[in-house]
Amino acid sequence: MTNNTTTQHIERLPALQHPLLNKFYRSHASRMRASPEAEAWVVRNPEIIAGLCLTAITEGYWLTGLLVAPEHRKHGVAQYLLQHTQQAHSNSPIWLFCHPDLIGFYQHTGFRITEQLPEQLKNRLSRYQKHKNLVAMHRFVEPASTD
Repeated sequence: MTNNTTTQHIERLPALQHPLLNKFYRSHASRMRASPEAEAWVVRNPEIIAGLCLTAITEGYWLTGLLVAPEHRKHGVAQYLLQHTQQAHSNSPIWLFCHPDLIGFYQHTGFRITEQLPEQLKNRLSRYQKHKNLVAMHRFVEPASTD
């Protein structure tokens, strides 16, 4: 994490504030958007410097739209945001699609490559892979200890 962690905080945006995340995406020439039904999470410092969306699916959540402002990359901001959202949903599996160059980063945060996808995501990945090189990953939920 950066030296200014005391000035950075994570928050879940209410649906009415999703346009703030969309404005952040547009300001960085991203085509990503926060859908109305998604949970939008941001890191502020004090302005938005990173964001992501979690969309509820039948079996857990689908993570989309992870973006960190270029000047804040390689300082642990994305990892900080991912860890926080994973803790907020510690009992639910989370899936994502990423470019192969990002596999190592996501593995470092607890995700693993998977071919086992919920039906809601299988068709979507097939459509996306017609135009992009993407890998499906899954954050496994550790079973509770019975000891």
